Amino acid sequence: MRHLTTLLPLLLASYWLPAAPPSGDPALVTQTPGLVAFWTFGEPSGQPRLSTGTPNPHPLKEAGDPVTRSDGGPYSGYSAVLNGKNFLHIPYAETADLNISGPNAQVTLFAVVRIENLHVSRTIAGMWSEGKGKDDDSGTRQYALLMNMPAYGGPNKLVPHISAEGGVTRRADGSKFPWCADYAVSAGDVPTEKWCTLAFTYDSKYLRAYINGRLDANELDPVKHKRTDPYFLKEGPDGGGRGLNPYYHGRGIFRYDREKHAKSKPMGGSDFIVGARYAVGSLFAEGKATIGKFGGLAVFNRALSDDEIQHLHESARIEALK
Repeated sequence: MRHLTTLLPLLLASYWLPAAPPSGDPALVTQTPGLVAFWTFGEPSGQPRLSTGTPNPHPLKEAGDPVTRSDGGPYSGYSAVLNGKNFLHIPYAETADLNISGPNAQVTLFAVVRIENLHVSRTIAGMWSEGKGKDDDSGTRQYALLMNMPAYGGPNKLVPHISAEGGVTRRADGSKFPWCADYAVSAGDVPTEKWCTLAFTYDSKYLRAYINGRLDANELDPVKHKRTDPYFLKEGPDGGGRGLNPYYHGRGIFRYDREKHAKSKPMGGSDFIVGARYAVGSLFAEGKATIGKFGGLAVFNRALSDDEIQHLHESARIEALK
């Protein structure tokens, strides 16, 4: 009994303390103005992942397989492991200040991740319910950091999305696209099998995609990027083009209204989801959800500057992660 009494505190310490110190500095994230949520993924499997340094704890709940914890991470010394059969989420009714919406809304999402298999790993995080598939307008999309969307020129790229309609994109004359077409496209591919930082900002006018702290600017080539529709070329600022990264989207972020949308969008507002999105009638839209490790995830209610995104990238010190 005396031996057990001595051993128990050691066992508890090994349960909670990281196997290695964090590579980065979480204070650089929590001190950045406009922070809404910041998850460092230090909790063990079965526990809600809680936001740190924010008014709301925003507990992320596991869905599917248990989300295990791996040694090594930028802010807690750990990371959450997604295996393609699990994800983390907050129900729509509990999203609180993550529910960023409205005509003048701004948002930034920043992630420290190690992604595997871009064929199935399509989602970092966001409030993004697409509905049942092509031509379906029942979705309640808001904002999301997505990857590898080839429909409008984004194969293997970082493709942050914003939706003003919730459903499919509509041209100025009201006619519909078969999908949501409003997303920026990075010039380079999303890094895989290595730690990286991925981010996007939306300042109520322009979407910008960042890889490893840098705005990965990309100039629109209408044919190459499958964006020959006048919507992309003549419905931007002053009747010009929308660009690609930065991408112009000046209509704000969709706001779900239960009374207004009860019939047209019967599934209700979108959950906040990490590692998956609701698409073509399933949360495992490509047969699997995202595969990889998540070491940090932050959401802000404003568009951070290029310098601020670079500082967040530096805060993770990904070069020290093995």
